[in-house]
Amino acid sequence: MTDQPAYQVLARKYRPETFADLVGQDAMVRTLKNAFAADRIAQAFLMTGIRGTGKTTTARIIAKGMNCTGVDGTGGPTTDPCGECEHCAAIMEGRHVDVMEMDAASRTGVGDIREIIESVHYRAASARYKIYIIDEVHMLSTSAFNALLKTLEEPPAHVKFIFATTEVRKVPVTVLSRCQRFDLRRIEPEDQIALLRRIADAEGADITDDALALITRAAEGSARDATSLLDQAISHGAGETTADQVRAMLGLADRGRVLDLFDMILRGEAAEALTELSAQYADGADPMAILRDLTEIAHWVSVIKVTPEAAEDPTVGPDERARGLAMAEALPMRVLTRLWQMLLKALEEVAQAPNGMMAAEMAVIRLTHVADLPTPEDLVRRLQDSPPPPSPGGGAPRAAPATQTEAQGGPMAPTHPGPSGPSSHQGGAVRAVAAEAALAHYPSFGHVVDLIRSHRDVKLLVDVESCMRLVAYQPGRIEFQPTDDAPRDLAAKLGGRLQAWTGNRWAVTVVNSGGAATIAEERNAEEAALRDHAAEHPLVKAVLTQFPKARITDIRTPKALEVEAEIEALPEVEDEWDPFEED
Repeated sequence: MTDQPAYQVLARKYRPETFADLVGQDAMVRTLKNAFAADRIAQAFLMTGIRGTGKTTTARIIAKGMNCTGVDGTGGPTTDPCGECEHCAAIMEGRHVDVMEMDAASRTGVGDIREIIESVHYRAASARYKIYIIDEVHMLSTSAFNALLKTLEEPPAHVKFIFATTEVRKVPVTVLSRCQRFDLRRIEPEDQIALLRRIADAEGADITDDALALITRAAEGSARDATSLLDQAISHGAGETTADQVRAMLGLADRGRVLDLFDMILRGEAAEALTELSAQYADGADPMAILRDLTEIAHWVSVIKVTPEAAEDPTVGPDERARGLAMAEALPMRVLTRLWQMLLKALEEVAQAPNGMMAAEMAVIRLTHVADLPTPEDLVRRLQDSPPPPSPGGGAPRAAPATQTEAQGGPMAPTHPGPSGPSSHQGGAVRAVAAEAALAHYPSFGHVVDLIRSHRDVKLLVDVESCMRLVAYQPGRIEFQPTDDAPRDLAAKLGGRLQAWTGNRWAVTVVNSGGAATIAEERNAEEAALRDHAAEHPLVKAVLTQFPKARITDIRTPKALEVEAEIEALPEVEDEWDPFEED
């Protein structure tokens, strides 16, 4: 009985072996072919790009091309390695003695680079070039990069370096300037689908085009991700692999149903939208994936509205394309941008919430309730077109006198002529009533002091308590006599702060006489009276007599003691149950 060869995943089985096999990297392949043909092979190459675009694979193909000797053993450097000579076979299997691959993620120090520096002086054992492939080169330490600089700039003629990285910004510029840099692009959807179809046909797998489109969209331009997902989808399908099976495998929602949910949200149908969201969740779709799909649709429709050619996406079906074009034509850009912003906020909430489904439902409720909000233009037009309501007496509404509005603390009458007629007089009366209602929250000057304290304006609070001798007060009007050390702009500052906090104009007036004691003086007088009263107590007198230097530092009244006793009498909760605390 012969042993069967071990199974090899598709990402390794169909790994490109020549430049012709590379998908979507035409610019890099053309540059390397011209360089090899002109014998202008650089001393160091740097491959950068996202995961799964072929950086390490390209490094191995370059190494094969440099050391390939051809089937007859007489060939030179080429961009079409034969794949049959001993050097090509050994390099692709990772066992060539002159092609050293190093993972910089696990070997980051100066000692690892020192081994390379010491070995570059020796010629290759059997190949034409001694090649060092350093993967994830951005993980090297700063000292390791500095140690490599001299050798990288002037290596021996028989030494070549090939670097690969996904984080090119972390590579020092001194290293970048010594390398030929190639940026590997994301694989275009058309090329990705064609690659997956070739692999599926070679494996004898029956998979639909819609399923391949879903895999391509999920791979986000990575050939390795797409091939791995294809491998998983073939096993998941166990026969013909459909889009529904791939969607269930990836935990995605049906694209058509997500479009239905998108329509329900835009129509403001909260109950129907929540039902559809719950149905998709019951079918296995992740709430985060649903909201991410909604965000993608909002972006896609917005782009189609600006450039209709964007609808011609090979990963989008004809029905979905038709619905997207119809949405782009019907929806204004303001609605789409508002939906985009709210969906981005919803994604953050779902990611942070202890229950993602609850957060997704709350997001859908918010989205449906703002769907039918009028635009600012529509709102202004409605206000202008609506007739004014009749007055209680049946005639035209009476305008409130300007003096009454000013006394109530509302806006002062304008000095320039304004529109006349019933609507203008009624608008003034409405504003006066609204101002009176707003200022009714501050019936006394103490409420004004509490307002300043609640906004934590410490400087203004100290000035008001120490430098203002109140003469008269009514909501919206303050008259005071300043102390000798009062700031000159106290009246203007107080009026400005109160107008900003209450939304109504305050008339703050300074007079020369008639002011009462300041709040600080009243407070000090009360404390002094209480202190003198305590000093007349026989026991306190006896203590002060025995201890002449003693002073009364604090007095606690019976009322203050009652308040403290009530606070201390509250039951203590030692182990309060937390619903989100893990066991």
